[in-house]
Amino acid sequence: MSDYDGGTDYGHVETGENHEALDQLHQVNASEADHNSQFGVYEADHASAENTSFDQGHHVEYSNPDGTHYEESDYTSYDHSAAESDHVFAAEGSESSHTSEYSELEALQARLDSTFASATELHTDGGPAIAAG
Repeated sequence: MSDYDGGTDYGHVETGENHEALDQLHQVNASEADHNSQFGVYEADHASAENTSFDQGHHVEYSNPDGTHYEESDYTSYDHSAAESDHVFAAEGSESSHTSEYSELEALQARLDSTFASATELHTDGGPAIAAG
């Protein structure tokens, strides 16, 4: 406010508009990944050997006083050899993988509009007050 000579006060008059905006942005990005593997191995060895040897003899001899003579011989020989070997190998396994992604976007936008008017009074010496509006 200003004071000038002559006793007159001049006021201030202002009108206008206010425009306000509120922008809020919230963003989330996330990802997840996992991997699983499981493997197993089984192995077994077996070996065996067998040896068999069998010998048997039989001998009979007979002499008669009249001069006859009888003789018998049996001989049995048996040999057996065997070898056995086994090998077992087994493997099993499983594997899995998982991946996921997540995105979220939240936006808030608000617009605030307002108008205003303000004024001060003008006073002159001796005259009525004039109000600006």
